[in-house]
Amino acid sequence: MYVQWVYKEQDGAYARLAPVEGAAVKPVAESVSAMKDQRLNIRASAEVKHLVEEAARATHMTASAFILQAALRSAQDVLADQTRFVLAPDQWSAFTAVLNRPAREIGALERAAAKPSPFSER
Repeated sequence: MYVQWVYKEQDGAYARLAPVEGAAVKPVAESVSAMKDQRLNIRASAEVKHLVEEAARATHMTASAFILQAALRSAQDVLADQTRFVLAPDQWSAFTAVLNRPAREIGALERAAAKPSPFSER
């Protein structure tokens, strides 16, 4: 399961504050240490390679494990940001009320939908 984050509006934008308490988080190290049968190849400048190796040493990891862990965390964050959001109970009530209200009728849209599709077989 991905980490669920709390978002709060700040200056007209929503900022990610912290993980939701009690949310189940899959340990990244568990995924990193699992049996590996696939290969990822990357190229980097000497400066980037040196920086990654230095950071890996500081965390007592190999450069490969360090990169894989960072990539996995980033991938989980990207996917969580695109598939999950958390709202306060009052915001959730307002959100579901909007979703559950009847759709308004739009005459032009109804007429367009009633026309045969130019892509259908004639």
